[in-house]
Amino acid sequence: MADISANFLGIRSPNPYWLASAPPTDKKLNVLRAFEAGWGGVVWKTLGSQVKNVSSRYSSVDYNGSRVMGFNNIELISDRPLDINLKEIAECVRLFPDRAMIVSLMADNNRESWHELIRKVEDTGAHGLELNFGCPHGMTERGMGAAVGQDPEIAGSVVAWVMEAATIPVITKLTPNVHSVVPTGRAAVQAGTHALSLINTIQSVTGVDLDTFIPNPNVGGQSTFGGYCGPAVKPIALKMLTTISQDPVTSRVPVSGIGGVSTWKDAAEFMLLGATTVQVCTAAMRYGFRIIEDLCDGLNNWMDEKGFRTIDDFIGRSVPTLTSWDELDINYHIVAHINQEKCIHCGLCYISCEDGSHQAINLAYGNPYNTYTIKEEECVGCNLCKLVCPVDNCITMEEHRKGDEYLNWKEFQRRGLPLNDH
Repeated sequence: MADISANFLGIRSPNPYWLASAPPTDKKLNVLRAFEAGWGGVVWKTLGSQVKNVSSRYSSVDYNGSRVMGFNNIELISDRPLDINLKEIAECVRLFPDRAMIVSLMADNNRESWHELIRKVEDTGAHGLELNFGCPHGMTERGMGAAVGQDPEIAGSVVAWVMEAATIPVITKLTPNVHSVVPTGRAAVQAGTHALSLINTIQSVTGVDLDTFIPNPNVGGQSTFGGYCGPAVKPIALKMLTTISQDPVTSRVPVSGIGGVSTWKDAAEFMLLGATTVQVCTAAMRYGFRIIEDLCDGLNNWMDEKGFRTIDDFIGRSVPTLTSWDELDINYHIVAHINQEKCIHCGLCYISCEDGSHQAINLAYGNPYNTYTIKEEECVGCNLCKLVCPVDNCITMEEHRKGDEYLNWKEFQRRGLPLNDH
């Protein structure tokens, strides 16, 4: 059986799954239940100056009958007294010393506040610190959260303050509310951070109530921009993670991946693109802590199937395959193929290709059902028909040769021809 344990900056956990800094990690009761369920670690909900949160706080985006495709919150950092949080952190570390205990921090924008908070947290026995440079609402107006993460110079200064006092590993959490996460990531690495985590939530409005005309969530007749997360943000998170993994400066440090991790497959994708651990929030809030069992079993079984002994065997393996568009093989060509035995004759492939793509599917009317076949000379291999087909592996994309002037890369290799000749 594969070994799915993680070693992040010397912080060991029995698996790479950490609960992200959020409501599920805001008190001892929750964290102990998570550890008992099997989570490898937690990032304790952000500590700093005590705040008061609003009611209501959450909203979501549902799609095509699926609930909580995207999740939005306007909750601030921990609203519990700092001394109670610190006491509970110490107790959790004592009871589960083999689990990663990372504490998220957001201090006032001055050196002394950061130093004082770091000293108090380190006294709990916590294993690491995560600097919250991403909170997209509320704290921004105080010069904190995303206001720090959006300015590389400020972010670098704060990281430098932290490194003056910290004696345990420091992880800098990046905001996605920027054109690129790389400049702030570089500033944090150059200032001494030991690791990065990303992404934090994306500033959003999830919708407007068509009866009250008030955007969600409704707080006494008003709303505000919230932080968007959940499965909907995963593609954005993977893109930003890859840019960090490919950059010569930011790739020097390990990364904890965040953003829409709901299944073991999501976790594997994050790790293939450079993450050493993954943090989970929305999925745990929706399904509960017991999902950790499926997350661990699925990853373990996949690693056994692929022959990976440890997670280090595949971390970052997919990073080199992402390149710029002009580096792609223009001579590579695929064509759709419809398996008539699997086809249920719904016509979705024909409709999507006819109205939204390249009119490359033949429709033959029949009784009792219509049949669909590919016009190979018209198919450009766009994948649309495969994407909309409701039957797994009914439509496959197959490498195809379109005459001598349209050779695929394997044919070029076989003939020993240079690619720039065609």
